[in-house]
Amino acid sequence: MGSKGLRVVVGMLALCFAVLMAHAQEKIKVSGLITTRTGETIIVRTNERGLVTVVLDDDTRVQQPRGLIGIRKKSMSAAVLIPGLKVSVDGTSQDATHILAKSITFDRNDLQTAEMIQAGLTPTGEKVATNQQNIATNAQDIKANQKDIATNQQNISANQQATAANKAAIDANAVETSKRFSELSEFDTKGQLDVRFASGSAKISTEDQAALKKLAEDAVKQTGYIIQVKGFADSSGNAAMNQKLSMERAQNVIAFLIQDCNVPVRHVIAPGAMGEAAPVASNETAAGRAENRRVEVKVLLNRGISGS
Repeated sequence: MGSKGLRVVVGMLALCFAVLMAHAQEKIKVSGLITTRTGETIIVRTNERGLVTVVLDDDTRVQQPRGLIGIRKKSMSAAVLIPGLKVSVDGTSQDATHILAKSITFDRNDLQTAEMIQAGLTPTGEKVATNQQNIATNAQDIKANQKDIATNQQNISANQQATAANKAAIDANAVETSKRFSELSEFDTKGQLDVRFASGSAKISTEDQAALKKLAEDAVKQTGYIIQVKGFADSSGNAAMNQKLSMERAQNVIAFLIQDCNVPVRHVIAPGAMGEAAPVASNETAAGRAENRRVEVKVLLNRGISGS
């Protein structure tokens, strides 16, 4: 191939690459219902594209419109992106079925409905969400769908009852957990640490990892010590989600103590998940919520061993 032909081929390849890159960065907006939430991605069922995978990163904004016309927006934790929630996603196309989200918005009433479905923990959740989408997109046929609407209302009512029962179970669990830890009255505290977390996250920061290693180093020098770990959440999201998140935080701290700090399993008490219970600050402010997103770690020593 001559030099001229080679230049033509190179030019065509460069053009194709530019087109592909432009397509990859194409701005896109989709609306639909979240059907699945897994780690850093959510699956959204849309009318135009079917199932779309939405990828979240540190720059993704999760917002709820405020006021009558919705110009002002309230920033929310990504923890509110639960199955059954109707959302609008602005982002860039990664391929035909994947979008990198820049912003995700939703209506407060849709969030309340999704929370009722999620807290109910019933297998009808996805069915209710799908029916809601059909009702929203077929408003012109709403009279013909009266039977479906009535069925959905019955499902929502049932989920409200299930939510109340689930909340009662969570409260009972918090009471039992508090009782279990309060029975450690024959122990003295020889070290303690509060590990803080970002909103909706169970990841331990580098700074807190270093603090945990220091706490563990001091603990293993003691005779007969045990380590107590209790996880907490702020009031963002619903009670069921926060209960689960507080457990994940406590479990991650215990895993770090065992795997990275060489603390024997027998020296660690089973984690306590306190959910929204026992806040140390007001959940009405961002600073207060940050204080409440924590795991309390205590090194305890039996008084009989320590001679107290």
